[in-house]
Amino acid sequence: MSTMIITGDNLTITRVAVIAKRTSSDLMAGAKAMMVESLKRQMKNGIAHFVFMKKDGTLREAWGTTNRRLAQKHVNGNGDSREFYCTTAYFDVERGAWRSFRWENIVAVY
Repeated sequence: MSTMIITGDNLTITRVAVIAKRTSSDLMAGAKAMMVESLKRQMKNGIAHFVFMKKDGTLREAWGTTNRRLAQKHVNGNGDSREFYCTTAYFDVERGAWRSFRWENIVAVY
């Protein structure tokens, strides 16, 4: 038997629970939640490179940010946080628009 210790805030723990429910895998949930945590940290500090699976099953390679300095003119401050919907929003620097992905669909963070 192996044990995984998750460190982080309550949102990280929430991500683990949501991903575990959607994937039926506690191990996968912990790994993906930590990838999302790492990605969010990278996007806050600049542009991050990552891959996720789209709804149609294809893989999407993306470069995104949530850094205020880089996305400021594209933030209007209206609406709910995507985190309420168990997704993470990012500003897609290639397409010049906001996008989001479901937590369990993260594949890799570079």
